[in-house]
Amino acid sequence: MPPWFVKRELAAGLTVLTEPAVHGFFCANLYFLQGRDRDLLVDTGMGLAPLAGELPVTPGKPVVAVATHIHLDHVGSLHEFAERWGPAVSADAFATMPDESTYADMFRTFAGGVERLPYEGWDQSSYSLRSAPLTRRLSEGDTIDLGDRRFKVLSLPGHSPDSIGLLDETDGLFFSGDAIYPGGLIDDLPDSDPDAYRETMRRILDLPVRIAHGGHGESMTPAEMAGIARTYLDGDS
Repeated sequence: MPPWFVKRELAAGLTVLTEPAVHGFFCANLYFLQGRDRDLLVDTGMGLAPLAGELPVTPGKPVVAVATHIHLDHVGSLHEFAERWGPAVSADAFATMPDESTYADMFRTFAGGVERLPYEGWDQSSYSLRSAPLTRRLSEGDTIDLGDRRFKVLSLPGHSPDSIGLLDETDGLFFSGDAIYPGGLIDDLPDSDPDAYRETMRRILDLPVRIAHGGHGESMTPAEMAGIARTYLDGDS
């Protein structure tokens, strides 16, 4: 059986993992960045197959798993990690993973959710998310320090009220979650806020970004990212 996760090295020490057997609507990008003192995992996918053992970890070095927001395709394997960091806005919900926050119920009834089963006997209609209480609540301006690089936490609401991004202001590396990515942004979920999203787009246009890695699709150059933001602001997203 083919591996559940597909891995691709984006740069030295930076790997992206995806779940290609999952329908594209739910197939998120998971980023693993090796740091000097600790490694960083940005988002954890659907939780349909074990994730931790697929990561190029260094024995003895801690891994911090960060959820960019609480939607199902970003938090499914968060419970596998001892250090679970995520947005303070939705922090209490990580302990119970309710459908109204995660939209797990949407996947349970989604036609063609997977192209093949993650394991024998798996039942999409019984899909659920494991409890993953946060060990650190992240808010605007907080810092994630890997030893050799630091990321600033940015509050980027719109797609969801709890969306955050991580920006290395020195290097320009930006993990944007679902705040911005190629292929058409989603702003019509029950907890989406188009007005807040427009403010987020204006903010993104001013960020000192060298390369942006979104929650879905391919990585973005600053020009590509700015084009997506301006298109949204023009009302054509």
